Amino acid sequence: MAKMNMLQAINNALDLAMAKDDSVVCFGEDVGHFGGVFRATSKLQEKYGKARCFNTPLTEQGIAGFANGMAAQGMKPVAEIQFADYIFPAFDQIVNETAKFRYRSGNEFNVGGLVFRTPYGGGIAGGHYHSQSPEAYFAHTPGLKVVIPRDPYQAKGLLLASIASQDPVIFFEPKKLYRASTGEVPEEYYEIELGKAEVTQQGKDVTVLAWGAQMEIVQKAVEMAEKDGISCEVIDLRSILPWDADTVAVSVKKTGRLVINHEAPLTGGFAGEIAATIQQTCFLYLESPIERVCGMDTPYPLALEKEYVADHLKTYEAIKRSVNF
Repeated sequence: MAKMNMLQAINNALDLAMAKDDSVVCFGEDVGHFGGVFRATSKLQEKYGKARCFNTPLTEQGIAGFANGMAAQGMKPVAEIQFADYIFPAFDQIVNETAKFRYRSGNEFNVGGLVFRTPYGGGIAGGHYHSQSPEAYFAHTPGLKVVIPRDPYQAKGLLLASIASQDPVIFFEPKKLYRASTGEVPEEYYEIELGKAEVTQQGKDVTVLAWGAQMEIVQKAVEMAEKDGISCEVIDLRSILPWDADTVAVSVKKTGRLVINHEAPLTGGFAGEIAATIQQTCFLYLESPIERVCGMDTPYPLALEKEYVADHLKTYEAIKRSVNF
């Protein structure tokens, strides 16, 4: 298998998808000859031409509306929003048009071939306009799928599955890992099932759940806990909407404890939805309160980024609290 970083894996996935299906097109701000601000679309315009990989004006609402129109006519647009922080001008198009297109037409029309790719999260000293994690906003919207990979192998397989999906997908890419995360990735086409969590490590004392770049962080915390004799089961949720409640519940019924970690602020974060569901499903199995380790309820700070982030030390302390309750 080839060694790739996450950007290379995403680029490879787009290349394979465009080669496989002429209806797949890529567009967004600077995605053409420049290859995107992070170079995720490098060389695609040269290979497939300006009709299939092209720049758009600087208007996120326009990008989303254009994507809806193309998908409604049978194309499979992969639209890049340059940073997830910039997705909010497109919120109306995504939430009121993309998500509801099939429903409001009585299944006569759909935009199932549509994928919005967007880099999200902190870790690059980007400050409050280039570090946000807005996945929970979209998880409240029936009709969408929300997917977040943790490494290059996952990124390629999940992106190809998103492009092939019959439902519109928002694909959040952890920009912190773009060049930092490397691994072996098959060069051929493959898909990873959407909506299915992965148990990345078996354990018996506590379930630790995260997604995206936070998986690397919780792994550090788990290694610290294991030195204390605590056996951790680790789950990568991978899909926020729909999310795999069954896999999480099976794990929590085994361990009796749950620690959830995400980058986004605590209040209204998706950890709250997970905690409520697991409390209802696994109430009689729980040995301690469900722990949430999240970002703070403040704008994402530039100078205090290290203090703000839901890091391995905070996660380690939560694991200990859960086990020692």
